[in-house]
Amino acid sequence: MVELVTVRVCEGISRGFAADARARIAAVVGGADALVESLRVRVGTIGAPGCPDGADRTGVLAQVNAEVDGRRIRVQEAAADLGEALDRLADGLRARMTAVTAGWAPRPWPRRVRTRALPTAGGPGLPEDRRPAAVARAGLPYPARPPRIVRRKQAQLVWCSPDAAARTMDAMDYDIHLFTDPATETDAVVYRVGPTGYRLARTVAAGPPTRPAVPLTLSPCGAPELTEDQAVGRLAAAELPYLFFAQPGSGRGRVLYRRFDGGLGLIAAAS
Repeated sequence: MVELVTVRVCEGISRGFAADARARIAAVVGGADALVESLRVRVGTIGAPGCPDGADRTGVLAQVNAEVDGRRIRVQEAAADLGEALDRLADGLRARMTAVTAGWAPRPWPRRVRTRALPTAGGPGLPEDRRPAAVARAGLPYPARPPRIVRRKQAQLVWCSPDAAARTMDAMDYDIHLFTDPATETDAVVYRVGPTGYRLARTVAAGPPTRPAVPLTLSPCGAPELTEDQAVGRLAAAELPYLFFAQPGSGRGRVLYRRFDGGLGLIAAAS
């Protein structure tokens, strides 16, 4: 099983740690009562040289992607050091595999996590619940810098129900997931927020889905049409962790989100 785990580490992390990570993750899946394939582990220091934008190092980010009984999953954790990051990653992978094989159930909100009261780099910064989720869970400092888009991704959006989108969001450890709702033929998102933990928003306002299995609340308004500069300004002014908006003209959905290095990422629906 060890040779089936691919490990990628950023500059500054030893190959010895890569071998430890490979063995640790292989041990987690070795006794699983499921078919686990395509195991890929990535470990890097947040803002390390060789990672985007050259930010100061504030912690360790570890991620594992896999297929469990044919279903894609992802676990992403941040921590102050390599050992703790690997502990969190192994625990998270074990829990995610159990959840996927046992059948989906709504995740609690807010998520109960271990945190430590550490100051934010460069000043007060964002409230904990508005930083990237893994950074907030670990209680890590968060780089304070002027917000700007440092990564762009165009995606062919999957047409699926809001229920299916919410389950994908949970399996992939996302806080927001962009998709196309076939019932309304509009781009939409599900995202993690109170009071139920799941909320649905569309580019065009519409009624609630029919008999959803997920405890969704519904945004009553369509997504605002904003330019990229306007979206960045709104996210920064409101100290939001992410922002769903529509592209002027096309009306296609977009998601602006905060990255671990303090920059912003943009996910846009491909035309």
